[in-house]
Amino acid sequence: MTFRSILFEKTEGGVKKETPEAPVFFVDLNLDQVIEVITARKEEYNLKPFFYTSLKDMDTIKYRQEVMRDLENETLVEKIESFAQKMRAMRRCLALVDKLYYKYHKEGWFLEAVNIYCDAVNGLTHDLSLADLKSRGFLAFREYLMNYAKSDRFTLLLAETKKLKADLATVKYCLLIKGNSVRVRKYESEMDYSAEVEKTFEKFKQGVVKDYRVKLPIGSSMNHVEAQILDLVARLYPEIFLNLDDFCAKNGHFVDETIAVFDREIQFYIAYLEYLETFKRAGLKFCYPQVSNTCKEVYNYEGFDLALAYKLINENSSVVCNDFYLKDPERILVVTGPNQGGKTTFARTFGQLHYLASLGCPVPGREAQLFLFDSLFTHFEKEENIQNLRGKLEDDLIRIYHILDQATSNSILIMNEIFTSTTLRDGVFLSKKIMEKIIQLDLLCVWVTFLDELASFNEKTVSMVSTVVPENPALRTYKIVRGPADGLAYAIAIADKYRLTYNRLMERLKL
Repeated sequence: MTFRSILFEKTEGGVKKETPEAPVFFVDLNLDQVIEVITARKEEYNLKPFFYTSLKDMDTIKYRQEVMRDLENETLVEKIESFAQKMRAMRRCLALVDKLYYKYHKEGWFLEAVNIYCDAVNGLTHDLSLADLKSRGFLAFREYLMNYAKSDRFTLLLAETKKLKADLATVKYCLLIKGNSVRVRKYESEMDYSAEVEKTFEKFKQGVVKDYRVKLPIGSSMNHVEAQILDLVARLYPEIFLNLDDFCAKNGHFVDETIAVFDREIQFYIAYLEYLETFKRAGLKFCYPQVSNTCKEVYNYEGFDLALAYKLINENSSVVCNDFYLKDPERILVVTGPNQGGKTTFARTFGQLHYLASLGCPVPGREAQLFLFDSLFTHFEKEENIQNLRGKLEDDLIRIYHILDQATSNSILIMNEIFTSTTLRDGVFLSKKIMEKIIQLDLLCVWVTFLDELASFNEKTVSMVSTVVPENPALRTYKIVRGPADGLAYAIAIADKYRLTYNRLMERLKL
């Protein structure tokens, strides 16, 4: 069994597949906010590129889901975190080495870094040997780690490190200070008179007294006098310090690359699982979706928008979950209803679910089956760009043209309120033309619109409506359900927006 990466099982150089920039749809779907929170506490690992890179093959998604399931074992996560802490300590030592000036000072911290690394490897090897692992990723890594820990390369490094530390622990010396002169010589088993002095003055002691002894600081700094003393000490023990020189020279790249990659990549899973804890404590559910690159019958029950839910939980507000499904020839969810009724949030949820599933991550919801897309496109309303001298309608048309020109039958398209700048008649005409193209492509789509005519376009469209409280249509439930678009709730909302409802008119007449 070979091991390359805990994120990619088969691809060669999986790490090279990292995407440095966020996909263009991230902002529209609020995924930029989601990933920002997930990675905030782990900046040193530079995890964002992992979250920017969606997968295109089913097996890698299953590979990651297996690893994620293994990491639901809290004990295993604790062991991994213990390993990660040691690796972080090792990196701090190495970073310190780069900042120091004096040779033996640098070499001392380098030796400490190697010692911490060896301890981290041995600890993880022991912990994983006892762990109940099931994923292909962890099983392969454990085998790799076991072999590495037994390899000549590591055992020699470990033995030399321990011997060198033991040898350095034997170094004892005396400082003879006279005026401005400091002389260094080996310790020659002289008497330690401190106990004798303390005994002599014991009789003068009157009760509890203040301890005036000064504790020498233990830190990483060293001044030039201390450095010169250390140089003199090295001359007293040339063999030990020559061995230290040789050790540092030949172990410049002591960290195994595969283990270093594992140390970083495993944080992708841990960061995501830590993020989910906030939602689970609020009673929200997550599931491992079934993912298919052939079946377009998708569904999700009790799903929610992660970015919005995170904000609501922090405000102690409740989160509304929604369901959806597409079956048989259905491909397009046309979402209508009143303004600020949760339509855009629903569309974002659809996009987030599919994107997170393409990373191999659990998704919000009780149960889900999702489609593995080749490309995900969004068309959300944007402010008019005065730089390109185009009107908003023209800009909308150009954007959707480029999207449809690139989209395939395996793509996902999410549109939010297109053609709001034109007349209703023109909006319906243009929207139907686009709908025909989407149906021809047979791609999955969520279309948030105020045009009820699109909701019953043909058998591939499914009408979903944002609902209101029946007794008070001004109150939104934020529930999106299957149902015919009636335009009623929308009309009331528009009337209210422009203060044209009965109550609003009466208020204005009183004025």
